Amino acid sequence: MPTRFRHAVIGCGLMGAAAARHLANMSEGVALIGPSEPADKAHHQGVFASHYDEGRITRTIDPDPVWAQLARNSISRYRDIEAATGIAFYREVGSLLTGAGTEEGRHYVERTENAARVADVAADRLSQVEMQSRFPWFSFPAGTEGIFEASGAGHISPRRLVMAQAQLAERAGATRIDAAVSSIREAGGHVVITLADGEVVEAERVLCAAGGFSIQDGLLPRPLDLKVYGRTVTFFEVSEADAAAMSAMPSMIHKAVEARGDIYMLPPIRYPDGKFYLKIGGDPDEMQLQPEQLGEWFRSDGRPHAREHLVARMKALVPGLNVLSVSSASCVTSYTSTGYPAIGWVVPGRIAVVTGGCGAAAKSSDEIGRLGAELVFEDRISSFDFDFSPVE
Repeated sequence: MPTRFRHAVIGCGLMGAAAARHLANMSEGVALIGPSEPADKAHHQGVFASHYDEGRITRTIDPDPVWAQLARNSISRYRDIEAATGIAFYREVGSLLTGAGTEEGRHYVERTENAARVADVAADRLSQVEMQSRFPWFSFPAGTEGIFEASGAGHISPRRLVMAQAQLAERAGATRIDAAVSSIREAGGHVVITLADGEVVEAERVLCAAGGFSIQDGLLPRPLDLKVYGRTVTFFEVSEADAAAMSAMPSMIHKAVEARGDIYMLPPIRYPDGKFYLKIGGDPDEMQLQPEQLGEWFRSDGRPHAREHLVARMKALVPGLNVLSVSSASCVTSYTSTGYPAIGWVVPGRIAVVTGGCGAAAKSSDEIGRLGAELVFEDRISSFDFDFSPVE
């Protein structure tokens, strides 16, 4: 294995694998360094990632123009990535964004409708009666309205998207190193990358895309302004016949009467065990994680009270669901103080970061990764008119 590279990307998750693909098409001497998904999560003692899943919502409509552009740029490349690899990861089943009949709920729907209009995205505004007729599985509180985006929206498999990105990176010449990294340091005009097993790799420039583990003690030369929160997701197993009957169910985001009731939901998706699950997320409260808590959290099945809350929300929103089993899992979301991804230099000209998905980046990861690649290849980001610099 080579030990000296021009560019190294640390982290083989959604952003890192995308960055490596784009970098490998710009430059020779690219390494993609990061461990594969652990076979036994409950006993794994290394680092984790949040893409070990089959369902993330994807949509182009967003009231925030920066996030909307990141999403549009990424989604426009999904089919090309699938065609180049033969790995299917995107289902265009549409996205339903709903707001309960409260002032906040109505405002959410109005902002979403306006965002669609500004972006010239085709979308339907639906009343509660219209939604009930079009999507008979759902049951919404009185006065709920929704915005339905049929094209360019649905859900992706983050696991399979990472697989496709890494495959294309290697095909373009990148070297894949299946190992965790313990530290990244500038030394003598280059960067020294120390792997978890003590081995050392060197690079001229490094892009760290370590997700929630970006806050790991000693990883970067200086800490990032990044907060990592534990999230609990809950899965509802349904039969293959019921999954087929719900094949037209869209992904859904619901702004509830009370904020703690806000959820997102994905339709039945086949998981690696061959079974079909609906997935729901939306913790009723926050739990910020410290670096030393990350491993234990990922080895868990999430918080019991959050699971109970999500079970109640599923029963209320999809009351006729014939559930075969219920399970839960843990993941994390990482937030910057700006509310946007952090893409910038930590050590100018040597070590950069791309992290902080802010709970909205899976669908936009290809564009976020591309911007990270552009930064380390060209010294700056010139193709996207926004300053993503990390805050110290």
